[in-house]
This record gives sequence, structure tokens and C-alpha cells, in this order.
Amino acid sequence: MPWVAVRRDGTMPGLRSSQWYSGQDRNAYIHRAWMRRGLPGHAFDGRPQIAIANTASDLTPCNSHLNEVAESVKQGVWEAGGVPLNLPVVSLGETQLRPTAMLWRNMAAMATEEMLRGNPIDGVVLLGGCDKTIPSLLMAAASVDLPAVVVPGGPMLSGTFRGVPLGCGTDVWRLSEEVRAGQLSERDFLESESCMIRSRGHCNTMGTASTMGLLAEALGTTLPGTAGLPAPDSRLLAQSHETGRLAVEMVREGRRPSDVLSAGSFRNAIVALAALGGSTNAVVHLLAIAGRLGVPLTLDDFDRIGADVPLLVNLQPAGRFLMEDLHRAGGLNAVLRQVRDLLDPEALTVTGRPLVDHLGEAEIWDPEVIRTREAPLQPAAGIAVLRGNLAPDGAIIKPAAASPRLMRHRGRAVVFDSIEDLHARLDDPNLDVDEDSVLVLRGCGPKGYPGMPEVSNMPLPEKLLKKGVRDMVRVCDGRMSGTAYGTVVLHVSPEAAAGGPLDRVRTGDPIVLDVENRRIDVDIPQEELDGREPSRALLESVARPLRGWERLYVDTVMGADTGADLDFLVGSSGDAVARESH
Repeated sequence: MPWVAVRRDGTMPGLRSSQWYSGQDRNAYIHRAWMRRGLPGHAFDGRPQIAIANTASDLTPCNSHLNEVAESVKQGVWEAGGVPLNLPVVSLGETQLRPTAMLWRNMAAMATEEMLRGNPIDGVVLLGGCDKTIPSLLMAAASVDLPAVVVPGGPMLSGTFRGVPLGCGTDVWRLSEEVRAGQLSERDFLESESCMIRSRGHCNTMGTASTMGLLAEALGTTLPGTAGLPAPDSRLLAQSHETGRLAVEMVREGRRPSDVLSAGSFRNAIVALAALGGSTNAVVHLLAIAGRLGVPLTLDDFDRIGADVPLLVNLQPAGRFLMEDLHRAGGLNAVLRQVRDLLDPEALTVTGRPLVDHLGEAEIWDPEVIRTREAPLQPAAGIAVLRGNLAPDGAIIKPAAASPRLMRHRGRAVVFDSIEDLHARLDDPNLDVDEDSVLVLRGCGPKGYPGMPEVSNMPLPEKLLKKGVRDMVRVCDGRMSGTAYGTVVLHVSPEAAAGGPLDRVRTGDPIVLDVENRRIDVDIPQEELDGREPSRALLESVARPLRGWERLYVDTVMGADTGADLDFLVGSSGDAVARESH
């Protein structure tokens, strides 16, 4: 039977790719002829053309196995009657890119969007893994609105050092602080380096990569049962094959991101984020994806929907275990089944069926890893949204990763005007700081750095580490690694470089944190705060790029409270291309 894409009004106009390949004229000849480098003639007889947006790269080590995953997707596409087409797209390696991978999330999304729109394709399979790749792919797919489905690349297997499991990222922060505290030798620290990364795949803690892979499924954008499969697990390839088949089906039925991703989908993602103890980075990514779809989602929704959701998953950094353990204990479906009553019952998945229909009788096989609703790790540990005279547009904190004793705290500010300033003065033995101080780092927001880096989980002063201090209240307009932990107030908005009140805080000012009442304030008269000039050192540290992507980014990026997208990228443009190329 001929392949057709069904519009929402019931009409069947044919495949989008036929605009390139059908007909006898010169342009159709060119489009077909240049693709005949192994493709059979019947590849152009009305078969769906399925792009595989592939973020494999040797410089994105967590995604280096995605070429193998792509081969399994191809087999599924061919089997279902489609034509698979590998489409390498911008890949962002979290551990490698300077000054921060977040600077290029929006660029990767924009480039992928344009490649999907400009090429003769009918649907797309999105292959991501490392932190920014899945968000950028979903942002792109939402804006172009072609049938799209995600394959998360999966976490690495658990490495061990001297018989103890290592959580990549989380244990880097922990061990490096132990070296600075004099509790671990540099030799032992470096020896652990070769033990941490045991296999292909992304970070095995509940960092941003794990969080966004799992939330892609909670949003409904993966074949159910795929997210969380370890990267070396043969079942990931089997699911990838089935995803290729599903992509062809989605084209046939005209099922697009705008059909799948609803307000209910984002509700489900927020519930999942809280139950998993997921990364705070999910906040800026979900806000940005929703913005591309026109789905109303605000910072306050994360608190309203997720704050009272119990923490059920005992994974680093909020707990003990790692992603391989989560999979063997029952995986995402076992977690979601525990909070099924909090999920939107109508939110769809790429299968065309609601997410809740796929939960079945999912069981918990290890109650130490996945807790029941009746015996949670924490009774209410979702993202808390703070406001006050330090953050008029909001800031966030992750209670699951914080110290309970510091959730209500008053301390004297110790202010750093840039990350360089922090590194230069933090370990100065003459720094006027004690365990009750509040470390304040500014100039690290989207405009200020630029790119909003993961520096909010500031290291502690060496002299305090040697006294046994392991956590302090920290306040920053940047982000925090999803693998990190501590009592950190982050995403402070407006950021200092955009004129937020953080730019007028001075060392010695009393900072008051009250998570229960959702407040973060500097306790000085408002008139005094408003009357201060911005820090000259801060102004001198803020980047002012002269050209290229960085200039475009700084000129147009919005605040963290709306997802840090570029103002002209909010919304979608659909898949139409007005003109022929010849």
C-alpha cells in the first residue's frame, strides 16, 4: 500500500519527502540521483524517509556508542518499510567543552531544527545521551514538529575502586574535597581515575544525563521501557530496533510532538523528577522544551506539582546506589507506578497510548533501591522554588541533595565576583569565612559567563574542610551539576549580569535562607539595596563577546526562570520549506 501521512483533519496528502522525490522534472531527478549511492530505486517510491539525528562523537565520550545504536534503529526502519538516513547533528560533550556545554544547547537545537526542516524527511529518531543532547534534540523536534521519537543512549555500568562502587561525577566532587581536606592522597585520588568509567554510556548517577533520559520517557517521547537501560545492555539495541519500526508507524499515523507533548506530559515529568531525585538542570530544559511547544509551564509549576512528591529512588547524589541498580530494581516504570495517582491519566506517549497504560504491574525488585510510597527516602523532596529580594524572579534548591540542618539558615555573605575570583581567594588562609558563612558567587548566569555553567556547587574553603565541614549554604546565578550535592541555591533570577539584585550584595551582608517558607533574602533595608551601585569587579568580569555565536547568545538569551532559550527561538515554525533549492 502507498505510504501516507494523515493530517489532523483526516486528509492524506502523501509523504513530505515526496515534495523532493516525486515527479519527472529536473529537480526531482537531482534529488533522487544524488541519493543513489547504495539506495535502491524503490527507496523513492513513497517510503517514509526517517532521519536518525545522531549525536555520536568521540569528543562526547558518553555518546560514542550511538553509531552502534543507530545501526539497530536502521534495521527497524527498513523492516517496517521505511528508509533510514543517518544525520549527524551537533554533539555537546559535558566534560570536554569550554567554557560550558550549556552555551551551545540552543545552537545545537537551532541547527538540528533547520536540518530536519530543510531535508527530505518524514520523521526522525533522536539519539542522545550526554546532558545537553536530549534537551537540544527535543527542543528542535518540538519546533519543527515532524514525527519524532527519542532513544536515550543509557548509563554506563558501575565502576569500583578498592571494592567500593564509584558514582561518576558525584564521587569526583567527594574525593577531590577529601584530597583538599587532607583525608585522601593525590596518588589514591588519581588511581581512582582509571576505575570510574567502566563502560560506554553516560554518567551512572542521577545526574542530568540520567535525569533527562528518564524524563524523556516520562514525557512520552520514548518507546516505553527504553530509558534507563544500561548502554552496554543488549536490550538497548533491541529497543532501538523497535523504535525504528515505531518511527515509521508514527509517520503513517501522523503522530507529532505537538500531539504527544501536552501540559499533562510536563506534569508527569515533574512528578518523575521529584520521585527520582533528579537534576536541577531539568528545570531549565523542561521550561525550554515547553516554550518551543507553546505549552504553559512556569517555574512555580515545579514547586506546585513536585514539592510534596516523595523521593523514592535511592541513587547518588541523593542516596547510595547507581543507575545499573535502578534498572535491576525495576526501573522507571516501577517508580512511576508508585506515584501513578499523581500522573496525568490522559498524557500520551509516542505509541499513541497514555503513559499510565504502559505501567502495567511494574514491580519493585529491590526496595532498598526503589522505595515504596509508604516508606520513601524522603517524604517531600521535589524542587523548591525560592523568592525574595535576592531572587525576585525565582531561584531553586534541591532539598534531596541538601543538608536538613541548613534548610533554615542565617549567615554572613562571602562574595565572589567571578569563578576566577573564587578560585583565587577561596583557599586563602586569611579569607574571613566560617562554617556559618554563606558563599555567594555571581556573574555566572546565561549572559554573565556566558552560558550559565555548572559552578554553583562551589568547593568549600580548605581551612573549613580540614575542620570537618562538608556543607555550607551557597548562592549562585549559575547551575549545578546533576551529580553534585549540597545546600545550594541556584538559578538566581534575574542574574547579576542582567541587573539582578545579586549584583549589589556585599561581603558581610546577612543572607537568610528559609526553604520551608520559600524565601532567600539579604537582610538589609530595601532602599539601601536598591541604592547600591553594581560591583565594579563584577562588571569587569562579565563577558562581552564581539562576534559569533557568543555575541548572538548574550544579546538574545532569556533568564533561567524561563529556560534560558534565545528569545527568537521560542515557539515553532513547523516543517514547511517555501522554496526549491535549484
